[in-house]
Amino acid sequence: MKLLAFALTLSFAAFAADAPKPLFSENFDAAAPGKLPAGFTSFAGDFKVVEDGGKKFLELPGAPLDTFGVLFGPSEKPPLGANAKFFATSTKRKMPAFGLSLGGVGGYRVQVSAAKGALEIFKADEGRASVPFAWTSGSWLALKIEVRAAGSGWLVQGKAWTADAAEPAEWTIKFETPDAPPQGKAGVWGNPFSGTPIRFDDLVVAPAS
Repeated sequence: MKLLAFALTLSFAAFAADAPKPLFSENFDAAAPGKLPAGFTSFAGDFKVVEDGGKKFLELPGAPLDTFGVLFGPSEKPPLGANAKFFATSTKRKMPAFGLSLGGVGGYRVQVSAAKGALEIFKADEGRASVPFAWTSGSWLALKIEVRAAGSGWLVQGKAWTADAAEPAEWTIKFETPDAPPQGKAGVWGNPFSGTPIRFDDLVVAPAS
């Protein structure tokens, strides 16, 4: 039993050592409520840190109804990945859209389009791939995006899963392109079609694993 425990310890230590070290991470615990943290760049939306139930996170208000984003972290070239958690709600038949991007404003974005029942990949505002996805209102959802070289081209892939569950091994959506992706910062995006706020938390940017 002691040998087995020792072997497991070595295995977990090796896994941790192989995990890419984050280039950027923010959980907003130390951020001042009521404003956008330093190093974040907002595009029109009134993003600010709010506190609710002793927990802090970034929030986009439920109005006006448009697409808004905020960039963060270093401006890096792929291979690169990013993670974030999102919380949004529906009202009657109105549902939000929200996503996570790499490569700046013109880069690739993995987006939950709740009204379509889809998880999509966009290049700037142009849709490039779509798969069916059932979004649950009123619960935290984790998104992950990764951009890496694949053969003679590039692979953009994304995952979406319930935030308090284990990350799935398989990617939910993929898109291959011969075109080199742009360099730029990561971003989170939201369109509060439902008229209720969208919240963002646990932002991470790291080399592709």
